[in-house]
Amino acid sequence: MLDYVRLEVRRTLRDPGFVIFSAGMPVLMYLLFTNLGAADDGAAAWKTTAMVGMAAYGALGAAVSVGTGIAEDRSLGWLRLLRITPMRPRQVVLGRAVTSSVTVLPAILTVLAAGALANGVRLDAWQWVVLVLLLWVGTLPFTLFGIGNGYRHSAQTAGVLNVATLMGLAVIGGLWFPIEAFPGWLRAVAEYTPAHGFAELGWATTDGHAPALTTVAVLIGWLAVFGSYAVTSYRKSARTL
Repeated sequence: MLDYVRLEVRRTLRDPGFVIFSAGMPVLMYLLFTNLGAADDGAAAWKTTAMVGMAAYGALGAAVSVGTGIAEDRSLGWLRLLRITPMRPRQVVLGRAVTSSVTVLPAILTVLAAGALANGVRLDAWQWVVLVLLLWVGTLPFTLFGIGNGYRHSAQTAGVLNVATLMGLAVIGGLWFPIEAFPGWLRAVAEYTPAHGFAELGWATTDGHAPALTTVAVLIGWLAVFGSYAVTSYRKSARTL
């Protein structure tokens, strides 16, 4: 399975479109959002908050994009070929999940590097380490969502669905704009979205404390939902391959 993971990681990172849109685009958006307009007393805090939001956005996009790759492999017959290898189906799914967990790191690291080097964000050493780890682990629900889309839909449909979901979750989850600016009812909804819970892992770290139990519970709940979706999608796909 390790050979399979290495193959998939190389295939993904060799795709210039993936590198540009999963790592380059969040960095560009982060620098634009935080450096347009006159500086004020809250500029430093905003640069830190936006850094976490954009790192989460980039990681989320890289995680769900695994579904598009799976759908393309289905159309090309690659998954059918994998079924005649010694690997078990669960190993193939696990290999895809591990691949996604590796390919989200560039999106996280590039935005954090832009925050530190270009915007002067300063955190303690332990905060940088914990921030990377929590954002990395926190992408798992979105990876499962992407896997579910890949096994259930065509490549075109999965791609459109992934982009629409990414944009919707980013906006409603407060990754681009603080939810404090939302109307009261929308703010209440945003607090229970998976993207907001994901970003809260990072925001809690930059504030110097552990994530709230409510945040962890929300993410575990979405992990169960998206995990069930991935499993049922795979089973449905297995009957048609």
